[in-house]
Amino acid sequence: MPLYQVIVLGIVQGLTEFLPISSTAHLHLTSWLLGWQSDTLDFDISLHIGTLLAILLYFYKDWVQIIAQGFGMRSGTDEELKHNRTMLWLLAMGSIPVGAAGLAFNKEAEGPWRTPYVIAGMLIAVGVVMWVGENAGRKLRDLGSVNAADAVTIGVAQAFAIIPGTSRSGATITAGLFRNLNREAAARFSFLLSTPAIAAAAALALDHMHKTSGLHGILNARFLTGIGVSAVTGCAVIAWFLRYLRRSTLRPFAYYRIIFGIIVLALAFIRRPA
Repeated sequence: MPLYQVIVLGIVQGLTEFLPISSTAHLHLTSWLLGWQSDTLDFDISLHIGTLLAILLYFYKDWVQIIAQGFGMRSGTDEELKHNRTMLWLLAMGSIPVGAAGLAFNKEAEGPWRTPYVIAGMLIAVGVVMWVGENAGRKLRDLGSVNAADAVTIGVAQAFAIIPGTSRSGATITAGLFRNLNREAAARFSFLLSTPAIAAAAALALDHMHKTSGLHGILNARFLTGIGVSAVTGCAVIAWFLRYLRRSTLRPFAYYRIIFGIIVLALAFIRRPA
């Protein structure tokens, strides 16, 4: 894959992983429309690592506080986290569903489900559910009030993100709204919950590469560029999105998903072999 393609797709990953619009859909469809190959293992690993770095860099203070409090130590200054000293274990609980779903359906998610029709259907369906959640949720609760029922509900929503076109952040933030979390709390919990899942995906991909071809050839300019571009872009998007959610709604993203899904369906029919 040429370096300019790595840069473009790294930017697409960084922009769309943390917005509720599906990075898988945008990466797959960008490559599909332009005739690029984006499913090489080393490129997939670089994007996973870049995404993981973006979360860890932005939320490192939160993670230090969460881990310390989880083991009974005092650390950090975030007031909402201080009121929820079990957050580490809630995140662990919420991570179980996506782990089970990944083990059960990984081959389908990486193969037969990765089609424009599935992607378009999930873009539209989650867009509609997001619109309903934005209107139905009372948005009264902050991160300090997250409980086990919230963690399981949002964790189950994250499990659906293995289906291409769903959007991990879209599904989990919407689930948080249905649990009456405010938008910023739903997004913060979503991003924190995604950290173990993304780390596990990166570790599994690295292990697979190690077993099949070794890791000695992976540290090249293309690989490092993919990591750097997606990480920097991702950090900027997280910062912007959390500020946006303090004052604005998810409706524009819901409308975008529905319109984009309809466009994808139209393109799929137009480009369908005769």
